[in-house]
Amino acid sequence: MKKTFPLHAEGKQPARVLDAIRHELHKYVKRERRRALPEGADFWDFACKFGTQADNAEVAHLNELGARLDVAAQAGATHVYVEILAVPGVRQRKVASADATVAGSSEPVQD
Repeated sequence: MKKTFPLHAEGKQPARVLDAIRHELHKYVKRERRRALPEGADFWDFACKFGTQADNAEVAHLNELGARLDVAAQAGATHVYVEILAVPGVRQRKVASADATVAGSSEPVQD
């Protein structure tokens, strides 16, 4: 999704416009997560950008979009640009450190 949202709509309260934008973003993410995963992928990750225009959009985490939307509205922006692209993700295994202990005991793990 690459879209520019207006923050002011005639006849609507600004808070309701922000809620509608959040709802549309959430709906898009839910729809993308339902898609079938490609071979070898464990989950859908999202590459996001946010800005007042497409030219000055900065990389943002999916969880930060709502807060950035509020900041832009309070700063007086008239439009915001949001880009959310679904990317297949692969979970990384946690590497045990050399001095790791066995779960439940205080003895170090022996190799």
